[in-house]
Amino acid sequence: MQDKLEVVVYGADWCPDCLRVKNILEKHKIDYRYHDVDKDKKMEKEMLALTDNHYTIPTLKIDGQIMQDPDNSVLLSALKLPSDLLSTHEVIMIGGGPASLAAAIYTTREDIETVIFERGVVGGLAAVTDKIDNYPGFPDGIEGLTLADNLQQQAQRFGAVIELGEVNKINDEGKYKRLETSSGDYYAKAVLIATGSDYKKIGVPGEKEYYAKGVHYCATCDGAFYRDKRLVVVGGGNSAVQEAIFLTRFASHIDILVRGESFRASEVLQKELESKFKNKISVHFNTTTDEIVGDGDQVVKVVGTDKVANAKVEFPTDGVFVFVGLSPNSQFLKESAIKLDELGFVITNNRLETSMKGVFAAGDIRSGATMQIASASGEGATAALMIREYLEGKHHPVQN
Repeated sequence: MQDKLEVVVYGADWCPDCLRVKNILEKHKIDYRYHDVDKDKKMEKEMLALTDNHYTIPTLKIDGQIMQDPDNSVLLSALKLPSDLLSTHEVIMIGGGPASLAAAIYTTREDIETVIFERGVVGGLAAVTDKIDNYPGFPDGIEGLTLADNLQQQAQRFGAVIELGEVNKINDEGKYKRLETSSGDYYAKAVLIATGSDYKKIGVPGEKEYYAKGVHYCATCDGAFYRDKRLVVVGGGNSAVQEAIFLTRFASHIDILVRGESFRASEVLQKELESKFKNKISVHFNTTTDEIVGDGDQVVKVVGTDKVANAKVEFPTDGVFVFVGLSPNSQFLKESAIKLDELGFVITNNRLETSMKGVFAAGDIRSGATMQIASASGEGATAALMIREYLEGKHHPVQN
């Protein structure tokens, strides 16, 4: 009999990855103690003492072993959980964002047995977006986490099953596709790839070294660590402005560094920043980010170049949030027969089918996608209808 594990979780109620970890523990009926480091400063100090002052949640202590924000495969291994038995399904959807959740609503309503594989947070980047103002049907906007929760509940109400795990490869074995996952091999008659995209890195000295020690990519995940502190936001698009506005809830002052001579963000966001937040946010156009400097434990400043004056500039700061765009989550497809474009996005025909028969793609991972939550949901619905036709034998030749 397996000895009972001692598990302690340090997290916060607003942290999606903390919810992911708690869901895994509860699914497998593993007892654990939970400490909210946002509400209890004593617990925050206790966590930092265990992690050499690394501000990353969730932090776990499993029988004395410390790990921070582990992916599902690492966590399952630490919990000494056995791999699942061989599993065969009608449809497996890879990624738990709006595209696959919308698709699952359609497939399960038609009694097509559907499993969604998600390696991180259900809802994808939508779940960690503070507020979504352009999703149809919500005149006052909606919090990203709320929208993601609503989509998840709706899909599960019709019977969709969400598995927490990572798909590493898709193999074409005729009638079935074999998916190599962190929980063993799974088989499916049809597959939907909806893995979305992830935050791009700027690749400057100090970015990697100070990740989680002052460098972050998610304001809703880590912003609360910076109450009454100075921050630097890097980027000039919609996400940079949106997240900077969100960070004003915590920070005393924010410097936004924009490479270009103007924002690429929408006029609506620019006007909101100017009218409501100009006393708390300073914008620096024509300014590059050259280096993130720390004292060994924490970020202390950002060094950049004023391109107009051709002079080095420095911005004292307690943290840096980088929002410079997205890259496709398609690494697991690099060695498969599924064709990708030059940027790594999945190529599909007009029926959303990939170069592998029976495998479809929708949402931000698809070449030509508009990178909008509303269109990802629409593509998910379309993909579900195409999958139904495929399962009924109404297959259309793949257009390469």
